[in-house]
Amino acid sequence: MRRLLAFALLLVAAPAAAEMHMNHGGNGACAGIALACAATATPVVAPDGSLYAAWATADHVAVARSRDNGRSFSEPVAVNPEGAKIDPGPDARPSIAIGADGKIFVAYTVFAGTGYIGRVYIAHSQDGGLTFAPPQPITDDTASQRFTRLIFDKAGTLFAVWIDKREVAAARAAGKAYPGAALAVATWDGTGFTPARIAQSDSCECCRVAAALDTAGHPVVAFRNVFDATVRDHAVVRFDGKGRPGPIHRVSIDDWRTDVCPHQGPDIAVGPDGAYHVAWFTQGKARQGLFYARSTDAGVGFSAPMPIGDPDKAPSRPRVLAVGKTVWLAWKEFDGKVSTVRARHSPDGGKRWDTPVTIAETKNASDQPMLLAEGGRAYLSWLTHDEGYRLIALEEKP
Repeated sequence: MRRLLAFALLLVAAPAAAEMHMNHGGNGACAGIALACAATATPVVAPDGSLYAAWATADHVAVARSRDNGRSFSEPVAVNPEGAKIDPGPDARPSIAIGADGKIFVAYTVFAGTGYIGRVYIAHSQDGGLTFAPPQPITDDTASQRFTRLIFDKAGTLFAVWIDKREVAAARAAGKAYPGAALAVATWDGTGFTPARIAQSDSCECCRVAAALDTAGHPVVAFRNVFDATVRDHAVVRFDGKGRPGPIHRVSIDDWRTDVCPHQGPDIAVGPDGAYHVAWFTQGKARQGLFYARSTDAGVGFSAPMPIGDPDKAPSRPRVLAVGKTVWLAWKEFDGKVSTVRARHSPDGGKRWDTPVTIAETKNASDQPMLLAEGGRAYLSWLTHDEGYRLIALEEKP
């Protein structure tokens, strides 16, 4: 029987009293590469149903395994034995993926020099995370890379997508302007990653990308794009089995004209009917706050954006999950004193939605909410400074 797997993600310094601060885990203790020292962490379900988690401290990335639903973990193993300056950004966290053969891949970003110039490294393990091969750069290019997302497609090919600044460096060297960065991809060929390819120029440079598999088993990526040089709205792109991108489709015309870094990337899920479900944050002229939309034609067109959350309580960090015909949304709200996780669900693939409900709350620092699926059910995974890790089953209303 597959175990219910869950884990909460620690997050480095965000709005005061709203999110976890580095070196403060649920139990408060911190030593070495322990989870309590983590700035970010990421869970993944292994083929055997156990949970692996990868997390970042100030100078290491660690991986550990849980066989008891996240209540305890094996002794953590350092992915990078030599310390490095790990990217602690709000949207940056190690990405971990496990293939059908049990091989584990971990991607993380190291800051090089001054500023926010990052370089993505990849390490892999063939013995269940007991040891890792020496980390290697995902690309030979030394321009900045951040916000990597790893995902195995249906054929078992490992797909990597990240935000890349090689085109920015080239433009600046030529004395030209270049807004944002670019979306880059590569695939694992069995011995290493193929040369990176630019899938889309002029993407936002400081927000995570999200990925899911469509019904054919190919990656679909949601990201914040830069339209018309100044507008930072969201888009989706589907990749084929060889990592080649299709056309870019805009999710919504929010008309957010800004040069600042939102540090709130989107989330995406794909239902068994092929519908794309996207949740995002914007401060555009057309709308402000959190929103959800669905596409039934592979991203060509999206439904009218549906607001998420109470605009008077700073809704943030939206997550979306498709479990069969049911689609779940979860997000965080903060009223100045209490952080609350709210959720709502659609029983028919995003057509109709129930009334939002409060799932959990805290008066202390807390992590981003995460949605997990196991055994056909949805769960909220949340870590708070006062109560530690919480795993809460999301119940559908009759």
